[in-house]
Amino acid sequence: QVKLVESGGGSVQPGGSRRLSCTAPQSPYALYCMGWFRQAPGKEREGVASVDFDGKTNYLDSVKGRFTVSKNNAENSVFLQMNNLKPDDTAMYYCAASLGIDCGLTSTFIYWGQGTQVTVSS
Repeated sequence: QVKLVESGGGSVQPGGSRRLSCTAPQSPYALYCMGWFRQAPGKEREGVASVDFDGKTNYLDSVKGRFTVSKNNAENSVFLQMNNLKPDDTAMYYCAASLGIDCGLTSTFIYWGQGTQVTVSS
């Protein structure tokens, strides 16, 4: 079983920044694909960003140019740097991972974290 542990959530004012981290310290597998999803109250979960073992990334259109996803393969970790945050970015953010090479935002992720809340408000 792979356990993903997220950190970095919190409250921030519009225009501010936040960095989310996720790691799987005891994973017996190399997590080829890792990503971030979010779910706001009353809305469906959506893929925010993903990154594969080779560093290829995918982003939700509304976060392009503001968010940057990165991965540390050796540590099975993934990060999400969020800049110029907007109130619409308020959501529970979930880390996810898979072993397969398919690493798009609609791909199947089999491991999930518990989530970390990000609130953007003045």
